[in-house]
Amino acid sequence: MKAQTDTEKRVKIRADSEELRKIKEMYSDIAITYPGTLAHSLNMTISEFEREIKILSLIKLYELGKISSGKAAEVLDISRIAFLEVLAAYQVSCFPDSAELESDLARA
Repeated sequence: MKAQTDTEKRVKIRADSEELRKIKEMYSDIAITYPGTLAHSLNMTISEFEREIKILSLIKLYELGKISSGKAAEVLDISRIAFLEVLAAYQVSCFPDSAELESDLARA
């Protein structure tokens, strides 16, 4: 097996760095300032509270028609079916209203 030259190693490192940069660009963090007692008052740990905020924000984006159930599921790292179950748990309909449904059918 042929050993890599220094140039080949540098090219590979550069390619790996470029791939990492692209992955980092795909994801961002959002900082929310809240009282430290809020999670405790809801009987949640900090990590449970942060997860809840993430879920609720994605539910609202879905409810407003800003994102699909598939995209919300992807962000939460769950299946689409699991996200639909989350919607049911929060009493959010996964069925669009009739005007939205007609619009979707017209575009299909």
